[in-house]
Amino acid sequence: MRTGLVFGKFMPVHQGHLALIEFARRQCDRLIVSMTVTSQDEISPDLRLRWLTELLAPYPAIEVVAESDDFHDPTLPLWEATKLWAAFIKRRFPAVSVFFSSEDYAIPLAYHSGLTHIAFDPPRQQVPVSATLIRQQPTQYWAYIPEVVRPYFVKKVCLYGPESVGKTTLAEQLATNFQTVFVPEMARQFLTSNQFTVDDLVEIGYAQTEAVQAAERLANRILFCDTDLITTQIYSEIYFQYVPPVLYELEQQVQYDQYLLLDIDVPWVADSLRDQRHRRPEMLARFREALERRNIAYELVRGGYDERLVSCKKRIDILLTSPM
Repeated sequence: MRTGLVFGKFMPVHQGHLALIEFARRQCDRLIVSMTVTSQDEISPDLRLRWLTELLAPYPAIEVVAESDDFHDPTLPLWEATKLWAAFIKRRFPAVSVFFSSEDYAIPLAYHSGLTHIAFDPPRQQVPVSATLIRQQPTQYWAYIPEVVRPYFVKKVCLYGPESVGKTTLAEQLATNFQTVFVPEMARQFLTSNQFTVDDLVEIGYAQTEAVQAAERLANRILFCDTDLITTQIYSEIYFQYVPPVLYELEQQVQYDQYLLLDIDVPWVADSLRDQRHRRPEMLARFREALERRNIAYELVRGGYDERLVSCKKRIDILLTSPM
């Protein structure tokens, strides 16, 4: 019975890793996929382990494990470092007879461990990507990120501001332009008038958070959101002079990569829920202050509707090319 080993940080797991694992799986009766973990990892070990486990669940002959990387000494040259790696592998995985990799360390590791090494596409021509490249430019390498991993790298943009500044229309236009989805303002699915309770706002807060988390799984590189939980808090303060603590807790569940604060320099459009026309400057100041109090950076978007769309497109283009 041939037991093989594939190991790495999988930070994140990508299509290159999956191709390597599939290559190894076909040559083994049993395959161990070992994810190494350190306290300095940029991506949570629990999250990475969940990704791997979900992706490899269809293969009962694959065992996924997480191992603390306390056997590596970065001060040592590769030849000496791989001696420590070999000792760890032989101690932790005594049944392993072969390991698979695309890395340069394989030759000294095979020598020290006495294991057979089978190389997979060392020049990375089949899947030209690395975890480092994905972390640096996830949107550029989107095609190489498995669907289960993509929500982690989705750039989230909040269209933010008081009533009647064009958030919904702009969210729809930007989603169409960037071939992705947007999250509408969930309050409009719950309310038909301004007769509501604090409990209604809490229910809206949960719905808004769940809608963003669900849309992350469908988004293509970027997700546009018509509002956020700070907005819900602001209206709770206005109508009830009180903010339920859970709204602050829900706020922490979604972090936005870009806030676009829409100015009030467009005409007021009335509807059944809007009743703050007489306070537009005050409301804009409230929205701005809420961001500044949290030290959240934002872009103020001004001008007519067409001008706003052009301005936002330019800002999003910059966001999509910026590193994580």
